[in-house]
Amino acid sequence: MPCTPEEKQRLQKIARDLRLTIIDVMAWSGGAHVGGSLSIVELLTALYFKYLNVDPEQPWWEDRDRFVLSKGHGAAGFIPVLAKRGFIPEEELKTFNHFGSPFAMHPDSNKIVGCDASTGSLGHGLSMAVGMGLGARYLKKEFKTVCLLGDGECCEGSVWEAAMALSNFKLTNVITIVDRNRLMIDGFTEDVMALEPFADKWRSFGLELIEIDGHDFDQICEALDKAWNAKEKPVIILANTVKGKGVDFMENNVVWHYASADSELCEKAKASILNS
Repeated sequence: MPCTPEEKQRLQKIARDLRLTIIDVMAWSGGAHVGGSLSIVELLTALYFKYLNVDPEQPWWEDRDRFVLSKGHGAAGFIPVLAKRGFIPEEELKTFNHFGSPFAMHPDSNKIVGCDASTGSLGHGLSMAVGMGLGARYLKKEFKTVCLLGDGECCEGSVWEAAMALSNFKLTNVITIVDRNRLMIDGFTEDVMALEPFADKWRSFGLELIEIDGHDFDQICEALDKAWNAKEKPVIILANTVKGKGVDFMENNVVWHYASADSELCEKAKASILNS
């Protein structure tokens, strides 16, 4: 369904609150992959608070929709979403990356309630999503699988093998999203390993590509509506985002791919989020 003005306002508030929590997680853990966690906030918010058919009371319900965070280093953004959605107590976020905590820099499905895939070794998430999509087909299940990739990980050849399989098997029950923030750990993607013409590459595999502003809930919801109802071709959503979105001194700055901040800088970051 389209994003109503009231729903858009609700999602924007959730996204703002999640950004504030991401800054807290960075402080509690002593450091985090903050830039790429901030860039996916709206995408995760729309998925977990509007689209994904999941139930925190039945986290392993067999008919639930699945989500694969292929860019596993975005866990500092993903785990707060699970907490806010009710899968885990929000108080436990204070243990992020501490000894004995279930929450580390990359998500572990064996330890985190509501996490469908262990990720972090880049390039494997979409292949896992393909497997889930094929499994749903063979079991005659209606659930969707959504896979969120980083653009930097698209240097991996396994991503393109998975794209070929998506198209070959016409897995319209798998929705691919790429967080196109144009930065990776070593710099701009186009300087490290050029991806352009990026959209055309995905289309060449026979996928239906929808390009959007990954921070605009109207565009996100319109794209997800189309993807959820696709019948002919699997959909990939190319979401143009800003690394470090919402924090003025972090935005589009590779320094904040992984970083820590003292209390003063964290408060400055939160002020920027509240004023953005």
